[in-house]
Amino acid sequence: MRIVQITPGTGNFQCSACQRDHALVRALQDLGHEVTLVPLYLPFVTDEPGTAAAQPIFYGGINVYLQQKLALFRRTPRWLDRIFDARALLRLSAKAAGMTKASDVGSITLSMLRGEEGEQLKELERLLAWLKTQPQPDVVCLSNALLTGMARRIKAALGVPVVCGLQGEDYFLDDLAPPFNTQAWQTLRARAADVDLFVAVSRYFGDRMIERLQLAPERVVVVPNGLRPDGFTPAATPPHPPVLGFLAFQSQLKGLAPLVSAFIELKRRNRVPGLKLRAAGIDSPAAAGFLRAERHRLAAAGLAADAEFLPELSRAQKQDFLRGVSVFSVPATSGEAFGVYLLEAMAAGLPLVQPRSGPFPELIESTGAGVLCAPDDPAALADALEGLLLDPTRARALGLKGRQAVVERFGADRMAAAITGHLQNVVDRWAAIRSPHPR
Repeated sequence: MRIVQITPGTGNFQCSACQRDHALVRALQDLGHEVTLVPLYLPFVTDEPGTAAAQPIFYGGINVYLQQKLALFRRTPRWLDRIFDARALLRLSAKAAGMTKASDVGSITLSMLRGEEGEQLKELERLLAWLKTQPQPDVVCLSNALLTGMARRIKAALGVPVVCGLQGEDYFLDDLAPPFNTQAWQTLRARAADVDLFVAVSRYFGDRMIERLQLAPERVVVVPNGLRPDGFTPAATPPHPPVLGFLAFQSQLKGLAPLVSAFIELKRRNRVPGLKLRAAGIDSPAAAGFLRAERHRLAAAGLAADAEFLPELSRAQKQDFLRGVSVFSVPATSGEAFGVYLLEAMAAGLPLVQPRSGPFPELIESTGAGVLCAPDDPAALADALEGLLLDPTRARALGLKGRQAVVERFGADRMAAAITGHLQNVVDRWAAIRSPHPR
């Protein structure tokens, strides 16, 4: 198949959706499919070799913003737009993204969902014109539901079906400032009719979006995230002293605060001598105040020297980091659709401790890769962590189950094979509907 994958870039950090899309593109290419990866907004940041697109960036973040704010920029010549689409300038603008007002984010999101009726029509027309110069695809895949505003015009211009991922859009839309949050959901429900199939990364999130978008259940299939496990090998021996590990966006949303609370409680109990906390991941300027407060809490408890906070890591650095961890936990209780970080920890043979909420029961109960605890309860989290830290034999057995599950069921190759089957079904149905009826 010829597949076009349209994925937003982030400019200066990796996100789970980006990791999933890049791993999927590479695995689809390994299966022999011709895949064109098209970047939106900002340049890609990825640790997946061989997938970074050489294509131009469409819907450049600066142009999208200017076209939203000023009608003049909806009619500017391409030579001027090209200046604002320069990769270096876009990367620089990504660092200032946290300065964007909530009202601006809401109005731009709503405009993008409105597609050809939004303020970025010029960007949509440019994307379609470029796609028409490329080999005709069999199907176009959108990374997430925030891009559904493109679907109607893509189908009309290219004459191909559109498939859309579902990867955690709900918390972003819910967090938009009123009235944009309500309007965005209303627009997304209407635009969902233009999508031929939705692919959710977990059953939990698929069911959630079926309800929120009022979709027929048969319009949503589930294909879990996949990972290339090579390089994520378990440590030969567990670290000494033991280490509690966290590898995700260092924010309240990902549950770092309750993990710090649980760590403080474990140190107070002193049943796990020498226990350390190591957290790594994106530490954006927007979360600087949060991280500062967590460091102060640890310092007030006399534990500043026992906790380490690291920035975002490369693939090789993540592999080294995980080999130095005893038990892994990212106790997020909202805003999760799956969590690629869990697959990375499982591939490294680490036992998981996660809240009994969102997609986590689905993953842990099906793999036996760890234990669940009550959500939003640092004491319950501390109990679950302590149980595994005091029983390294059980912890290692759970970790090896997780490693086996990734190799056998959650590899990027399995994800790509499942996606291929669904895409082929959509393409076949599309062809049957559009073919002339025999006389």
